[in-house]
Amino acid sequence: MAKIYYDQDADLNLLKDKTIAIIGYGIQGRGQSLCLRDSGVRVVVSEMEGTPNFEQAKKDGFTPVSAAEAAKAADIIQILTQDHVQAKVYLESIKPNLKKGKALCFSHGFNIRFKQIKPPKNVDVFMVAPKGPGALVRKMYEEGKGVPSLIAIYQDATGQAKDLALAYAKALKATTAGVIETTFVEETETDLFGEQAVLCGGVTELIKAGFDTLIEAGYQPEIAYFEVLHELKLITDLIQERGISGMRRGVSNTACYGDLTRGPRIITQKTRKEMQKILKEIKSGKFAKEWIKENETGRKNFDSLIKAGDDHLIEKVGKQLREMMPWMRSERK
Repeated sequence: MAKIYYDQDADLNLLKDKTIAIIGYGIQGRGQSLCLRDSGVRVVVSEMEGTPNFEQAKKDGFTPVSAAEAAKAADIIQILTQDHVQAKVYLESIKPNLKKGKALCFSHGFNIRFKQIKPPKNVDVFMVAPKGPGALVRKMYEEGKGVPSLIAIYQDATGQAKDLALAYAKALKATTAGVIETTFVEETETDLFGEQAVLCGGVTELIKAGFDTLIEAGYQPEIAYFEVLHELKLITDLIQERGISGMRRGVSNTACYGDLTRGPRIITQKTRKEMQKILKEIKSGKFAKEWIKENETGRKNFDSLIKAGDDHLIEKVGKQLREMMPWMRSERK
């Protein structure tokens, strides 16, 4: 079983004389910055001038600076830009300002795992990865709670990398919920697999396949949408709250029997073998190389696939139906 750390295992005083740079004031960057500051940590924010995130940082009381300025001023540099731009930001702005004894922090291990960022040996490299979006991290913090998080140590140059990671996690109140130790390899590979095979790729294809099956059989698009997409949240909420077994006891016996007897006909041995193939592509670096090349060559395939998804009937029907549900609009704000 994994080692789990709590408040008593972390010393926030380790950050008392440290300055933390947050590179990228997106959803995660904003959430972490505000929590760190409210925990008494000195925070300097980097964001591109003229962007909405730059303006949001100013509204939140920060004075955004360039990535180079932030990296120069900081003892701990947390890189929270999107995966595909991290290496460029690192090479151009962070690497020239890395000195012995400083630390690099990440909330996802992609660029370390696939060697897009190669830190010098004289700096600490660790991960603090909240298992929730930045808005939730902030909301829980304000309620005196925390979001469970992961920590990982890639490089311990000072002998304090783990203690710093735990202190950082405590500053987010993650240690009130529990912090699980992992590795950059495990976090990255499982994260990518979860996104591709289940959470994003698997779920969206399953929804579209169910929708298309009902449409081809002559059912109304609106009814199909409700049955295969809209009601999915009801089921995932039950699973999140109670686990799979709890969900089965929270739906009708008819639904439960259909789950138990028909589910294995959808997720077959062939599907499981394809999942294993996807995992192998992640572990070998094949997916990472493909994604990096996609960005380097203008994202033509990415943009084409996005547009094809946007043009699917389920999106047109869904847009109309969601207008009938004003409570969903309020949830998205």
